[in-house]
Amino acid sequence: QVQLVESGGGLVQAGGSLRLSCTASLSFGFETMAWYRQTPGKQREVVARISDNGSTNYDESVKGRFIISRDSIRVTVYLQMSSLNTEDTGVYYCNTAPPFYSWGQGTQVTVSS
Repeated sequence: QVQLVESGGGLVQAGGSLRLSCTASLSFGFETMAWYRQTPGKQREVVARISDNGSTNYDESVKGRFIISRDSIRVTVYLQMSSLNTEDTGVYYCNTAPPFYSWGQGTQVTVSS
């Protein structure tokens, strides 16, 4: 079973940037990978996806501010987050889309105003 480890979160002021990383214990191969965000009282939601062929799509709330990418050996997925605002606060996870692997511990992103 593939294990996922997210990192790179932290506390940042509004307008700032962060880069999240998600490293898998095995290559995720041809799977579509996604970053998910969970906030208190809400379901985990997809904010960005990257498919096997490299095409990406984003939730409207992050479009133009976040960029999802992956490394060439398909072990690590990244999320470059810019122009952060307080609504981006949450715990960020990666997984396949739809989710198939066990969830990692996530990485907390807190944006202060």
